[in-house]
Amino acid sequence: MEDHLEALIPFDRTGRGVAGRLTAALRTAIEQERLTAGTRLPSSRDLATELGVSRGVVVEAYEQLIAEGWLTGRRGSGTTVTLAGHPRSATPQDSFVPVGLRPLRPGVPDLGLFPRVTWRRAYEQVLATMRDADLDYGDPAGPANVREQLAAYLRRVRAARLTAADLLLTAGAAQAFALLGRTLHAAGHRAVAIEDPGSRGIREQLANALTVLPVPVDAEGLDVAALARTAARAVVVTPAHQFPTGVVLSPTRRAELIAWARHSGGIIIEDDYDAEFRYDRDPVGCLQGVAPDVTISIGSASKALAPALRLGWLSAPGTHLAAVRAQKQTIDLGGPVLEQHAFANLLGSGGYDRHLRRARRAYRTRRDALVAALATHLPGMPVHGVAAGLHLVLELPAGTDDAAVTAAASRAGLGPLALSACRLTDGPPGLVLGYAAHTPDELTTATATLATFV
Repeated sequence: MEDHLEALIPFDRTGRGVAGRLTAALRTAIEQERLTAGTRLPSSRDLATELGVSRGVVVEAYEQLIAEGWLTGRRGSGTTVTLAGHPRSATPQDSFVPVGLRPLRPGVPDLGLFPRVTWRRAYEQVLATMRDADLDYGDPAGPANVREQLAAYLRRVRAARLTAADLLLTAGAAQAFALLGRTLHAAGHRAVAIEDPGSRGIREQLANALTVLPVPVDAEGLDVAALARTAARAVVVTPAHQFPTGVVLSPTRRAELIAWARHSGGIIIEDDYDAEFRYDRDPVGCLQGVAPDVTISIGSASKALAPALRLGWLSAPGTHLAAVRAQKQTIDLGGPVLEQHAFANLLGSGGYDRHLRRARRAYRTRRDALVAALATHLPGMPVHGVAAGLHLVLELPAGTDDAAVTAAASRAGLGPLALSACRLTDGPPGLVLGYAAHTPDELTTATATLATFV
């Protein structure tokens, strides 16, 4: 094994974050069954020598994967692979497919970058200092001090205009949209407009309560004139980084959208889902900061930290916020208070900012690597989207069946999303490609494989 392990786990050994990249490479090798259950790995010292990295890097990677259950380490017996990988032909109906098995899957951060040590310290500090009363049922909107820390962060980073009283904490953005759909229906709304193409998840969450009406997106973002022709008086937009096309809502369209809301009595629902990740300039401020009277803004820590935390938030004008709060109280009586307090600690200590800086550096490098790989293996196919977020869009030749391409890619262990899956109407074919969760080497290899199906 020592003679071949280097070839089985390609990863970038330069710059910072080497341990995280080695961890991800080993995890992927196990998931893809390049390292099978029962395989004994080299000692940390031997592997460090083979790979040309410090022993501490290997020790950190091994400890991380032991904690996750991928490896077992016993004194005197070495380190062995515990979990078997999943068949490449696995489908969502067969089993849940881990993200590590699906290079190019959009919408997921590098979970190996999750700041475990910082989070553990924050969590332990919360346990040591919180009052017994804090463990009781609390405000369905979330603890006041957590909302205060979050409000300060959103004012500083997203140019929001809000206080703790304007915020409600949710179990991720998904719960925020589900609550909002019910709230709008109770207020008399029967339809909601969404961007087309747009997020299929949001569409499905809202469709449980409202009729969903598609509104086209062009190079300037949402077509507000088309919105005005619909019966909807509520619209979901992703102004800082449209999903999935990656365009930014232009200043003209922002002004038109706000004017539409104020003139029609409508409400703008802003999905501020990955705005912290802009690589070529500072991100544009949130729409809520310009028009708090007509904007409901939704955000979460899923793209910045990890989806499993289920930490999200919603800000809204007073009457809307009260209605959403009432809906939330009937559903869950509040959220995971310990995690919410730990998140507030991370915000207040600067740990969240430090994590985001580290993630931005990694994601920018990975985006550049994916763009370069696409130019090499799929030359002439345009790449769309500003340098931001966790994904980009590859335009396919006219007439290409992008769903068939993604099905073939899935059988090969890749995870691109067909652009057609994001549409309610017809449009040009394309692929939504994620790059955050994998190393540049893995992305290059995945792109070469993808090219065989296009």
